Amino acid sequence: MAYETALAALADPTRRAMFERLRRRPHAVGELARALDVTQPAASQHLAVLRRARLVKGRREGTRRIYKIDFAGLASLRAYLDSFWDEILDAYAAGSRPARRSKEKQ
Repeated sequence: MAYETALAALADPTRRAMFERLRRRPHAVGELARALDVTQPAASQHLAVLRRARLVKGRREGTRRIYKIDFAGLASLRAYLDSFWDEILDAYAAGSRPARRSKEKQ
């Protein structure tokens, strides 16, 4: 399932930090490496994992590769998380209903 790949990719703190930076704006690999104090090859490896999980996508710009969030790829993760809402709302509704009094206590 695609959402499992996305969750596994975001489980790593460095990848999560990259993803958070990319939420704000696109970045080159070198920018991410410097900002997160990792080597450029390590940054590229982390980005490859995020790319395979369809969380980011990259494009060539001269000699640099620029990465940004892949919003289409987030669809499976969002659908998975959204699936919890029906259960949560049902549980909330059940918990907020006044308890019925039994006929014995009336």
